[in-house]
Amino acid sequence: MNTTMSSLARNSGADSALLLLGRLLLAWLFVPAGFGKIAGFAGTAAYVASKGMPMPNVMVVLAILAEVGCGLAILVGFRTRWAAWGLALFSVVAAFIFHAYWTMQGADAAGQQIHFNKNLGIAGGLLALSVAGAGAFSLDAAMARGSNR
Repeated sequence: MNTTMSSLARNSGADSALLLLGRLLLAWLFVPAGFGKIAGFAGTAAYVASKGMPMPNVMVVLAILAEVGCGLAILVGFRTRWAAWGLALFSVVAAFIFHAYWTMQGADAAGQQIHFNKNLGIAGGLLALSVAGAGAFSLDAAMARGSNR
């Protein structure tokens, strides 16, 4: 049994159902955020520019690709490990750029610290998903089963 198939065997039944639920919940966060950036592109680009980021329009396009592209990949379990790594990196970078609570005071700092910590927690969950894989209820598993016939 190859590594992929042994991983699939470990991730069957209840484990795979929980991995599917986890993937759904992660997609619930990222995909609508990406579509929101599409709908409010100009405002998002202005916000990115206000944070001193170069080429704000390009940065927003990259954020949309990360959130929608990787979010949908995680949702359906396609190249899940790569998508999880991508979104984990995105979440950590976004935390440091957009939730720099240490530069603020009072209620603003407290609110941004919560967002910063959530981003880091989400990145941790994504890294765990990258280790566990998508589970049996995923395109990754279907492709692995098809390649082992």
